[in-house]
This record gives sequence, C-alpha cells and structure tokens, in this order.
Amino acid sequence: MTFLDWVSRDGKLLLSARIVRTFSYGFLSIVLAIYLKLIGFNEILIGIILTTTLVNSVIFNLLASFYADRIGRKKILLIFAVLMSISGIIFLLTNNFVALIVSALIGTINVTGTETGAFLSVEQAILPQTVKDAKKRTSIFAVYNMVGTFAMSAGVLLSGLPQILQKQYGLDQTSSIKELFLFYSVCAIAVIGIYLLLSHKIELEPNKDPYKKQSSVYPLSPKSKGIIAKLGSLFAVDSFAGGFVIQSIVSFWFFSKFGADLATLSYIFFVAGILTAFSFLIATKIASKIGLINTMVFTHIPSNILLILVAFAPSFTLAIALYLARMSLSQMDVPTRQSYIVAVVNENERVAAATITNTSRNIAQAVSPSLAGAIIQSLSLSAPFVVGGLLKIAYDIGVYLNFRKIRPPEEE
Repeated sequence: MTFLDWVSRDGKLLLSARIVRTFSYGFLSIVLAIYLKLIGFNEILIGIILTTTLVNSVIFNLLASFYADRIGRKKILLIFAVLMSISGIIFLLTNNFVALIVSALIGTINVTGTETGAFLSVEQAILPQTVKDAKKRTSIFAVYNMVGTFAMSAGVLLSGLPQILQKQYGLDQTSSIKELFLFYSVCAIAVIGIYLLLSHKIELEPNKDPYKKQSSVYPLSPKSKGIIAKLGSLFAVDSFAGGFVIQSIVSFWFFSKFGADLATLSYIFFVAGILTAFSFLIATKIASKIGLINTMVFTHIPSNILLILVAFAPSFTLAIALYLARMSLSQMDVPTRQSYIVAVVNENERVAAATITNTSRNIAQAVSPSLAGAIIQSLSLSAPFVVGGLLKIAYDIGVYLNFRKIRPPEEE
C-alpha cells in the first residue's frame, strides 16, 4: 500500500494486529450482553461481567507498565494475545457465572466498541517509532484508529451470523452465538502469529532508558508527572461517563426499547463504525489547522449533546439518526488525544504516560456498566445516555481550561 510507505514494517504489522483484534471485538461487543441475557442472567449480573472485562484492562495496563520495557514489548503483547484466546474458549465451553467472571478477568474481551486495554497502551508507545517524520505522528495514530474502526465495523456485521445459523441449521439462539466465541479465539491465534513477526526495533533502546536501573514503576520527569496526572484525572471522568454508553449497553438499549434484532443491530453499528473511521482522517486535518486540544474539545461537545438527545428519541428511526450523527463526531478526540500524550512527554516516558492515562480511563470505566445496570432498573432504560452525556461535557470543559496553553512541539 503506497500510502503507507512512510510507515515501517513493524508499524504495518501493528496495524495488521489491530485489524484482526478489533474485528473480533466488533462482533463480541454486540452479542455479549444479549447472550448473557439469553442464558438467564439479569441486568445486575450482566453489568458485573461487563465491568469485569474492564477491570481486566486495568490489571493488564498495570502489568504493561511494570514489564513492557523490562521483559520486552513483544513478549508482553504475546502474553496478552494468548490470554485473549483462552478467554474465548472459556465462554465457548461453559455458562457458569464464576467461570465467565474468571474468563473476563484473565482475557482481553472488549465490550466498549473502542479499544481501551493493554494492547493499546503498548502499541501506542511503539507507534511513534514506526514513522521517521515527527509530523506524521498524528497521522499514524489516525490510520491506526481508522483501520481498527473499519475492522470493528466489519466484525459488527458478523454479529448477524447467529441469525443465519438459526435459519440454516436450526440452532437455538445461545448455541448460534457460542460459535462466535470460537471465532474470537481463532482471531487471537492470528494476532499471536503477527506479533511473532515483530522485530527488536519496537523495543526501547537501552541508551534512551535512563531509568533502567531504578525501581520507579513510572519513570516520569516532574514536569511530565504534572501533565499526566491532570490528563489522567480528566480522562477518568470521560471514561466513567463513557462506561454508561459502551457498545454492549447501547446494543442492549436498542434491543430492549425498540425490539431490534441482531441483524439490524449489526447494520446500525457497522454504519456507525464507518462514520467513525472516516472521522479520524478528518480529525487529523482539523488538528493541523486549529491544534490537538481544540480538535479534542470542539468536536466532542456537540457529540455529547447528540448523545443526550438519543435518550429522548420517540422513534427507532430518529434514535438511529441521532446515534449515527453522534458517532460521526464522538471519536475525533481519540487520535488527537493519543498523539498529544506522546508529544508532551519524552520518548522514554511514553509507555508510562500511555499506561497511566489508559489505566485511569479503565479504572473509571470499569465502575460504570454495573451502575448503568442499576440505573436502568431503578430509573429508566434511557437514563445512562443522559448521565454519560452530561459528564462528558464537563470533561471537555476541564480539558480546555487546563491544557489549551500546553502545546505539543509542532504547535509552538
């Protein structure tokens, strides 16, 4: 692909791994909550399992922080991919609640509709090393997120497969969905194969690691600590809010409120993914004109207003229209945010910076699905959209007030 000539071989391998991994996240994020409902779990238990998948992200991000640059980034990625495969097998073989909790805890099952786990933290630190021109840094993050979102959208379409299996082979709903857990494990094995091809160039060079002999887990300078602490706190608010409207919950909402079947849901989230993927490239163009922070904030606020409006949509058609409009804007802050984080710290601080900010996001988001289940039962099915939207707007204001004057090198 000539348009990726500026990306190294390792960069292209990471993009390939991202494609396979997010493809599997796509179909699983749609069917998981529905599958758990079908096998007899109530909203509270479903929320607990969804929360556990996010707790996994917290634990694995911490492991990445401790060991990625000590035992090697390649090795840590391989370990995560192996556990990803094992988790799919457990979901395939049993309906036992405790076993599913264990699977969610040790695997990398993603139910958010976007990637938040330890794969992201490690790859986020590596990506700037795969381009020679620093001006291409935001572009590689845009491409990384774009291909992942396209793949996730394609995976979403596969969530309609259970309906086809039911019609063609007479399988019941739960058995037909179980086939997707097997496919999830196969995708994880493919990711393992890709990671085995990565070169030593993805590792941090020894002469760029002045902290190698120190015991500090987070090797950040005092200046970077202040920046990352504030960013991590604000990102935690955003992710806590996002946890109320992760893709599994939105899928459950369409299913419960309007009776949407899996095939219809797959089309909705496929289109949402396509819109999101193109928005990453647009975000890069906007950022080159108005800056990373302004792009993050001024595209995010309108998307959150649309999110609140979804809750009050009186019809299925209007709900879809508002949701798709929201998704065309809501993720523009992702490549700009990732590029900003690695730009305002030193190269040897990137794993730590990515890990801390992602961990803060994951810890906060891990709480929300359980709360969303309780809110749905006690208030209304649509209440999580309002809560999530209002909190996200507060986050946007906080980012602008705190970071509008702290610019990456290319904007100074």
